[in-house]
Amino acid sequence: MRHDQRAEKFRQIVENKFQIYNSLFMSLPYDKMTNIGMLLPFLYEESKTGYDAGKTPEEIVEEFFKNHTDLQTEEQKLELLFKIIQYIERQVVLFDSIEDAAFPNLHSESDGGTVTNLFERSFQDHKIEKVREKLKDFSVKVVFTAHPTQFYPSSVQRIIQDLRGAITSDSVTQIDTLLQQLGKTPFVNKEKPTPIDEALSIISYLRYVYYDTIGELFTKIKKTFGNGNFHLHEDIIQLGFWPGGDRDGNPFVTADVTKRVAEELRSAILKSYYSHLKFIRRRLSFRGVSEVLTALSEELYTAIFDGKTITAEDILKKTDEAEKILINEHNALFLDLLVNFRDRVKIFGTHFATLDIRQDSRIHQKVIDEVFAKVYGNEEADSEQKFNKLIQISKQVNTADFEGIVKDTLLTVAQVFKIQDLNGLRGMNRYIISNSDAVKDVMNVYAFFKVCGYQDEDINMDIVPLFETMEGLDNAEHVMNELYQDPVYKKHLERRGNQQTIMLGFSDGTKDGGYLKANWEIYKAKEVLTKLSEQNNIKVVFFDGRGGPPARGGGKTHDFYASQGKTIANNKIELTIQGQTITSIFGNKEQAKYNFEQLLTAGVENDVFKNAKKDLTDKERALIIELANISYQKYSDLKAHPMFVPYLQEMSTLEYYGKTNIGSRPSKRGNGSELKFEDLRAIPFVGSWSQLKQNVPGFFGFGYAMQQLKEEGRFEEVRELYKGSDFFKTLVLNSMMSMNKSYFPLTYYIKNNPKFGAFWNILFSEYELSRDIMLELTGFKMLQEEDPLSRKSVKIREKIVLPLLSIQQYALMKIQKGEGNKEAYEKLVTRSLFGNINASRNSA
Repeated sequence: MRHDQRAEKFRQIVENKFQIYNSLFMSLPYDKMTNIGMLLPFLYEESKTGYDAGKTPEEIVEEFFKNHTDLQTEEQKLELLFKIIQYIERQVVLFDSIEDAAFPNLHSESDGGTVTNLFERSFQDHKIEKVREKLKDFSVKVVFTAHPTQFYPSSVQRIIQDLRGAITSDSVTQIDTLLQQLGKTPFVNKEKPTPIDEALSIISYLRYVYYDTIGELFTKIKKTFGNGNFHLHEDIIQLGFWPGGDRDGNPFVTADVTKRVAEELRSAILKSYYSHLKFIRRRLSFRGVSEVLTALSEELYTAIFDGKTITAEDILKKTDEAEKILINEHNALFLDLLVNFRDRVKIFGTHFATLDIRQDSRIHQKVIDEVFAKVYGNEEADSEQKFNKLIQISKQVNTADFEGIVKDTLLTVAQVFKIQDLNGLRGMNRYIISNSDAVKDVMNVYAFFKVCGYQDEDINMDIVPLFETMEGLDNAEHVMNELYQDPVYKKHLERRGNQQTIMLGFSDGTKDGGYLKANWEIYKAKEVLTKLSEQNNIKVVFFDGRGGPPARGGGKTHDFYASQGKTIANNKIELTIQGQTITSIFGNKEQAKYNFEQLLTAGVENDVFKNAKKDLTDKERALIIELANISYQKYSDLKAHPMFVPYLQEMSTLEYYGKTNIGSRPSKRGNGSELKFEDLRAIPFVGSWSQLKQNVPGFFGFGYAMQQLKEEGRFEEVRELYKGSDFFKTLVLNSMMSMNKSYFPLTYYIKNNPKFGAFWNILFSEYELSRDIMLELTGFKMLQEEDPLSRKSVKIREKIVLPLLSIQQYALMKIQKGEGNKEAYEKLVTRSLFGNINASRNSA
């Protein structure tokens, strides 16, 4: 019943509003776009009926021109298609804004997964003390990355924010004006953003969304679960930051960039404190208190604009001084304002978000090799001997003796101490190593600090291996076991409080092993590493490199974390958030607060409310292993197909991602001209399947594995697994989400292609098989039946972008045939990426 009520509310405040406000586009004075709004429904109808009848995108678009326009030349037709793309992009923004504005009305304070719901549940079950106990030593960390899955220019982002407000208040006049502004504002960056641009874009979210959101949520948790003895630690919700620190495959991130971003983060939080203090001083105008706060305000101003050093302890000291006067002389009037300010200083320090450094292990080895050669000449040594000898080094190497990436890596390490001095130890305390699969990958980084002149006790950094391929995940136990036994690393861990963070890469894992296998291998790796860490008295924290869509390890985040059993360490939930997931899940205060709560309560629920469905039985475990292995073989066979990479290169938008100017990183690792599967980044890989509306990494092999068991007469076992295991159920529902966002009729034409027809049929057959068997398994009549809001949202978004997809495929077909103005058609493909990327924002 609740689902029905919400679905009806969605229809009223999202669907209906979109229809009403979308009609405003019709009369807007866009350049040469006056009749686009009237033509677009015709292109949609031609597309919908055309694909149902098996027509090609080329036939559909040409019939649209013939039936609904009098355009004759290719130039005129191309101009119209570009205008349609611009129009659809703005429709997507409008729908995003309407959906965001509706969020508070579609979700309530007592929804499952909220702090209020957690309190009510724990009160009824007499478990409030258990929740308090868990909250004392639990935290959530969201790490913002610059991975380019969405990059609206800041001018468009500001319009989106204003539009959301206007829609909330139903101000038709203001909406009309903002849509006019939207029509005149460019959506595309003329040049690629720099890492600094990316950092500043996300820092604006820190200042204008998360400063208040996290501060208010902290206060809410404190009040909800507070009593005289309960103290909520300020690290319960933390922010991490990768733009400007993540140099994996990004030559534009340098030591100077990292230093500049650290300065920007520090400046941003001090500006937030300064603004907050301005508000507080309007109320705390009392003798004594006013003078202390004015002095603090002046100190902050000097620190922001004159570069004077101020620490979090300095700010707290002044706050404590003001509090004493307020209590002793002014009846503690407005004390809550001061306490709230102090809490934020404790939460954000002078760092705002922790800036991580990340680099690929293969680059590190190159650095170690060159440094070793410089220090020890032609002495022969294997990789283990190299890091061991460099760790014992007594003098600092001279960075001026090196060039390029070697020099920059050493400069980056050398400046860590300075950044920690200004931003505090929380400002920078982790070095993450991509593609970790050996002990040397971790110890090489330790050696960097030693050759840069750090004493062992001065290395205030966690060294974090990132296991992301099937090979890396297989090696994880062996690598961590050796590290835990290594005398040098063991002492380092003791100095770090015997806590080890281990990062697991869902995106590359899924790309490498397929959806089911990757998720199972990561689950299994977490179990093994949990047990190993406990045996070594190490507190392990798992950091999940999850993307937005299920094909990159995303999906329903609360369900995923709430489904993990007691065999997996639950000390902290930590995950990456990027691109459209930032704007769609954490893009405004209401959404951010709700989703931070969902993460927090998922972790708490796991420990406090024991649920047998979370812990896999031996029988369930054996069945998942069997399914995962069958699906992995099926996916591996697909990857090994001689048409796999050529299909992506020639039939998808893969080659065009690098031309979009949405991110500073190259779209693949390595400089070779030949495209290798292992060099493909997960985002363009998954994104290309998404643009084709095939979403292969999100389901391929999963349905086949279940079908194999069904043919053996064992489908009832799979049914029991679905009913009995929250983990498996979550994987099934996330995979169904991927399939719901697929639309194979768009590419029916490829089945007749002499080169790729057979390959396309493999993909389509697996899609149909997976869809049918998952519907049979769940008992649903349609995909995403259990989540009507998400299903409705997907349906509307897919309807908006269908003409865009037709245009994209039309342009790809023209390029493949070598017809017409190739350069213009390539621009058309690139330009059409944006609307499709942005429209799929609800993939998480």
